[in-house]
Amino acid sequence: MGIFGRKEKTPLGIYIHVPFCRSKCQYCDFYSLTDKDDRLMEDYMDAVCEHIKEAGQRSPGYLVDTVYFGGGTPSFFGADGMAAILTAIRRSFEVSGSAEITFEANPDSVSTRLLRRLRSEGFNRVSLGIQCDDDRILKQIGRPHNYEQAVQAVKNIRSAGFKNLSVDLIYGLPGQTLEGWQKTLRNVMELRPEHISCYGLKVEEGTPLYECRDYSNLPDDDMQADMYLSTVEILRSKGFRQYEISNFARRGYESRHNMKYWTGGEYLGFGPDASSDFAGKRFKIIRDLHGYIDGIQNKGAVLDEVEEISDRERAGEYLMMRLRTVQGIDREEYEKRFLLPFKPLEEALEQYRQRGHALGAEGRWRLTAEGFLLSNTILTELLLIQENSEPLAKRR
Repeated sequence: MGIFGRKEKTPLGIYIHVPFCRSKCQYCDFYSLTDKDDRLMEDYMDAVCEHIKEAGQRSPGYLVDTVYFGGGTPSFFGADGMAAILTAIRRSFEVSGSAEITFEANPDSVSTRLLRRLRSEGFNRVSLGIQCDDDRILKQIGRPHNYEQAVQAVKNIRSAGFKNLSVDLIYGLPGQTLEGWQKTLRNVMELRPEHISCYGLKVEEGTPLYECRDYSNLPDDDMQADMYLSTVEILRSKGFRQYEISNFARRGYESRHNMKYWTGGEYLGFGPDASSDFAGKRFKIIRDLHGYIDGIQNKGAVLDEVEEISDRERAGEYLMMRLRTVQGIDREEYEKRFLLPFKPLEEALEQYRQRGHALGAEGRWRLTAEGFLLSNTILTELLLIQENSEPLAKRR
């Protein structure tokens, strides 16, 4: 309860999926279109704003503390469209004065005008997709920029007044060596970002890279593991704290929006293929821009999936998501929230601790960097243990 007995509002994150790109990367399986159709972009913007207005009317009692424009390429969509959507959010929801407001950008579409406009509108964080510093690899994977453009983009971002810059990188790219990846990290360090996301390449079925994976000179799993462990060590030595499997930040610059996903916070997604976790339900919007626009305009259905999450499922999500972070899982919190015994999980985690894959103290457990590499195996075992656990309430 707040001052004088007033109930505090529930924190809420808002995600906007912008499904437009200049070109499609060879590895990307996110929903996006590459046609620059100004009319379609305008119709999309109008649909998202209307959708936000409807959702806001049904969502009293919430305080928006993070807004994230992802894609696709929001910077390609443009400043005017993003500003209009952010205005719609402010009109329909109560937005915290200290909200983290992020947009994703590619180096080729970050103009000084766009940056200054968005900064004046209240955006305060930029997530820049650099991926690597090797122009040959960038061209091979279909990135529409070179590294020199990335360096210039960072200069423009700083001159526009942004003090919170996140950089996206990918390791395990075609032809990439351990030495080449370490060079990428050193060069990016010189750009002095506050946050770095380092993702291991996943070759997803249905992407162009998947079709040519057998002759693309991709680093094998062992090499990716070496790249990952090298990343952890190099970034730690430069003052970056690993707070999630793939994410590193200087103190105080962790992504507040993404932490909602990993810690079970509520969020609403708008735009085609966007997901939400809100009021005890999880739902996803159709992966079809034209269908989304038509559904909003004509009051039709735009949801593809809707499911109510049981307490047992939430308990499984708690394990899967929290063990992605350095916060890990806590015995007291787990048993209080889910009425399931923690002891069987702790016994398994103790075995992993002895192998150097987990750390535990006073009922709180997390995975080590080596444990993160084996997280799928570890989680599979823990989820099986959880599935076979008898609720504490029944045992009493």
